[in-house]
Amino acid sequence: MDRLDAKAIKTYKEIILILDQCIDDYLFVMDLDKDIYFISPHAMKRFNIPSYEFSNSLPAHKKFVYEDDLEMLLSDMNQLVSGKKNFHNLQYRWIGKDGIPIWINCRSKSIKDHDGNVKYIIGCINEIGKRQVADNDSGLLGEMSFKNFIYPIDDDFEKGFVSRLGIDNFKNINENYGLKFGDEILKRAGKYIKDLLNEYQELYHIVSDEFIIFDSNGTVDDAIYLYKKIQERTLDFIESTNYEIYYTFSAGILDFYSHPTASYIEIMKWTEFSLNNAKESGKNTYDIFDNCDYQKFQRESAIIRYLHQSIDHDYEGFDVYFQPIVDVNKKEVTHLETLLRFKCDEFGRISPMEFIPLLEKSGLIIPVGKWVLEKAIQACLSLKKYQSQLKVNVNISYVQVLKSAILNDILSIMKKYNVDRNRLVIELTESGFIESDRSFVNFCNQLKENSILLALDDFGTGYSNFHYLYNLKPDCIKVDRGLMKNALSNDYENLLLKHMIDMAHSVGVNMCIEGIETEEELHKVLEMGSDFIQGFYYSKPLPFNEITDYLKNFKKII
Repeated sequence: MDRLDAKAIKTYKEIILILDQCIDDYLFVMDLDKDIYFISPHAMKRFNIPSYEFSNSLPAHKKFVYEDDLEMLLSDMNQLVSGKKNFHNLQYRWIGKDGIPIWINCRSKSIKDHDGNVKYIIGCINEIGKRQVADNDSGLLGEMSFKNFIYPIDDDFEKGFVSRLGIDNFKNINENYGLKFGDEILKRAGKYIKDLLNEYQELYHIVSDEFIIFDSNGTVDDAIYLYKKIQERTLDFIESTNYEIYYTFSAGILDFYSHPTASYIEIMKWTEFSLNNAKESGKNTYDIFDNCDYQKFQRESAIIRYLHQSIDHDYEGFDVYFQPIVDVNKKEVTHLETLLRFKCDEFGRISPMEFIPLLEKSGLIIPVGKWVLEKAIQACLSLKKYQSQLKVNVNISYVQVLKSAILNDILSIMKKYNVDRNRLVIELTESGFIESDRSFVNFCNQLKENSILLALDDFGTGYSNFHYLYNLKPDCIKVDRGLMKNALSNDYENLLLKHMIDMAHSVGVNMCIEGIETEEELHKVLEMGSDFIQGFYYSKPLPFNEITDYLKNFKKII
């Protein structure tokens, strides 16, 4: 019997794993002999559990069960474990990943051996917090009530608004003051917000620290006015506690006059989007939903998904292009700047100006940047037969410097391919590192210590900190087309660029001017004393096969 039970439990665990992505509920089994708790893995994304399989099962519940409910739970479970009862059916709260309690319903059954001893407990947990008609703590109507109100409405909304309010940094309140204190804040906030509402307005307490105000008559100006009154009342409440606690509200506002056909699902998505915008704008402010912004957000989200997919499929969709950099004195191509390109089925070829910031935002620039480094070094080796002293320039993002072991990656790749370190030029855009100056400086110094060349890109377009020239002594600074064009059409900026070149040369730093497109621009720039030239006049960025042909024939067309 024991062996059969063990086999059955093993099969049950396998079923849990199979069904993990198919059901919203969480199936679990407790092995009392081994003292192991096993639950549907997707519970880890929702609750503050240590793992989907952990030991010391009953004491471990103290870490993720809301403290006010723990004694009730343990009492009921002890009855189940002792055999005094065979079934367990209890509603209580687990702690979510964000530190906020979530109402659950737990139903389970004990499994005994021949001697009547409980060996296993199996069961199912489902969330009930989002399904509640009213919130137990505040007494306010809940999300289900709001949903049941909106869904039957067949006609378009002629006027009115929805304002979605969220307490800023509510997780910190729970962590610093305790969950009971957080519940009290929600209760008090709900009360004074409700006191501010008129006969056309209704307040709902939805997920965790968020409220929704539905207005059937007002305008967007009324929504803004109400939000400001809530700000004032919040401050009044804080002052009444002698600043025992300080918190603020952000709001996302949807105006029905501009969006009369909004469904319940759209209302929830759009107000969440605007609320997040308000929080990202510094908190303690409001954001009015704009469909153009939302479409941009959707496009960015879709592109990020494609970027993920590409990385998962061996960087399919990514490509590396190369643009020649010409040494003015040698009159030959001595460097190639490595430039990343990306395309996907839905959007086709996407501009680097769009997808690179998304790579940085998502952190995907770290694996992609490493891939680009390797492709650049491979190209350098393959092309040295056409230019024995060829160097490759690779752009490094501030995200790579701050959040990855980028120097180790560089050194590892160069060791792997046995390439001289002076064949690689790391390009950094100095304005991107201003806020993290120390990391920037440390990384640059490490490059110099390891004989890796350094170029500062877009110099003069941002902060133009000339102390970098003296402190870092980069091997080269690059001036973009915008500054170059201004210098060619404006005497003052022309003089400024000449002084910049002279200053660079005075400390042994080379100058590269980018964006040269015409012969006239070329001659004017050459008069200024630039060391390197880059731009469409010589070549646009080319894929590897075309840059190979270009280098083969360069001497014939110079």
